[in-house]
Order: sequence, then structure tokens, then C-alpha cells
Amino acid sequence: MAEKQEVPFMEEEKEPVSADNITKIELNRERQRPNPMDLTNPPYSSMSLPISMPRSHLPESSIGSGPINFGSALGIGSSMFGLGSLPDIPPEVLNNSLMKPDPAATIQTQTQSQTNGVKMEPGIPKLENIVSTVDLDCKLVLRDIALKAKNAEYNPKRFAAVIMRIKQPKTTALIFSSGKMVCTGAKTEQDSQTAARKYAKTIKKLGPDVKFKSFTIQNIVGSCSVPFHINLYDLVNKHSKFCTYDPEIFPGLIYRMEMPKIVLLIFNSGKVVLTGAKQREQLNQAFAKIFPTLKQCMAKESKPPAA
Repeated sequence: MAEKQEVPFMEEEKEPVSADNITKIELNRERQRPNPMDLTNPPYSSMSLPISMPRSHLPESSIGSGPINFGSALGIGSSMFGLGSLPDIPPEVLNNSLMKPDPAATIQTQTQSQTNGVKMEPGIPKLENIVSTVDLDCKLVLRDIALKAKNAEYNPKRFAAVIMRIKQPKTTALIFSSGKMVCTGAKTEQDSQTAARKYAKTIKKLGPDVKFKSFTIQNIVGSCSVPFHINLYDLVNKHSKFCTYDPEIFPGLIYRMEMPKIVLLIFNSGKVVLTGAKQREQLNQAFAKIFPTLKQCMAKESKPPAA
């Protein structure tokens, strides 16, 4: 019986272990699991890359006028992310997505440019109300006027005058038994005189022999605003002789100007109300005079008021 010839055991020839083989094994394992750095899935896209590197840090060979490939620029092979190739980023996209300025710095610059762009010059106050008086030169029975006139009301327990109103110009008159009349609510001097004459004609139609004498503008109220906030505490410290300020009683500062003799109500928002003038020119003069003082008391973190 022939003896079986033993075949010597031959070990399988193994590939030598090298750095390249280890790299291949690791990359195969990476492909089998979800890749959070996959640029084809949200939240990443070609416009928003997970690799943030300023253009100045890229190799010189990768910077040019054409598109920039992040794979070659960073020395990353195309198989590292399991993709055929990394996207080519045009220079304009790179500048917009990777080199955006600090949003806080941008907002601060815009605020400064808006504040600096405002003309720091005094404006012209707008007329808000004109108060005038006239003498009708006769005694009046207020109860008869209240009963006969349609646009009048009279309550002697509350106020000792007839209150009469007209729509054009929109004003209100206070008529007293002595024959004195106060007209308020007009926006111009001419409207105030026109309204006073209409009230006098209305009363004359009711019976009394009234006349139109001594028409006088007693008070003109105007308003204006400055393009910055005002530090009222700083203002009252520098001009305490003319100022009265108690925020617990009234939020505005009361400034009594001696020449012209005008009273100003100044608010932190930059709003200014002027009262006590007899002529329109006095308002303009008073605001032009107070404006440099308000600029000196401008709040440090000043913002332009809302339109």
C-alpha cells in the first residue's frame, strides 16, 4: 500500500503591513458609517463649507484668479470624504462666505454713519398752537348765548365761560360775560384772527351789539426736535440757573430763557417744545440759541430718533 505523500503546509502570503495599507483600512471603515462632514447633505452646501480657512492662510499655489479647490489647497485627498472631488469655490463665493465681517462691527459702523450723516444744524420750529384774545366791547348774557347757539356749551358750575367751537379753522373760543374772548387752537396767526372774527359774527347774530377790538396774539407754541438724545442731568448741572428738572414730577426739563423770554420743555428723546412767544421770530431765535447748548449735552450713546 502506497504511502500518502505529505504535502508540506504552506502559509498564505500576507501583504506586508505598511502605512498605505493601514490608511486604506481606515478609509473603508469611514465609508461604512455616516459621514457628518459629507458636503452633499444639509446643513452643509457648496455655499457653506465646514472648512473655514481665510484666503491668506491658503498655499500660494492654490490662490489665483480662478476657482479654489479646498481639497488640493489643504492637502486632502478626494477619497477622504467619500466624494469624487471637493467642490470648486469661486473667489466671489469664498469672499462672501468665509471672509464675512463681524456683524456687531457692521451694525456699529452703520449706526455711526447714520449719526454722522445727520446735519447737526438747528431747524425751524413748527407752530402747534396760537392763543389770541379780543375785546367784544359789550356785556354778554352767557345763558342766552348757550341756548341760542348750536355750537356752544355752558356749565357755570365748572367754568364761568361759554365754550364755542368751529371746524374751519379748527379752533375753540372761551367767551366771558365781560365781553372778553380767548381763541385757541389755530396753527397760524392769520387763522387765529379769522376764527376770532367768525365767533364775533356768530355772537352778533344772536342779538348783542358786539365789536371787534384789540385783537392780540398772547402765546405761540412751537415744537422741534434735534437728531440726538439729550443728557438732561448734564444740562441741568451746566445751566442750573435757568433749569428746573424733577423726573418724578415731570419727565421734561424746564428751561427759562431770558432773551428772548421763552420757556422750553426739553426731553431726553430730543424733542423740544417752545412756549411764551408773541411772535414767530422769537421761537426761531430761541431755538437757534439753545441748539449749541443741547449739542454740548448730547448723550454719549446717542441714536437718531424714529421718524
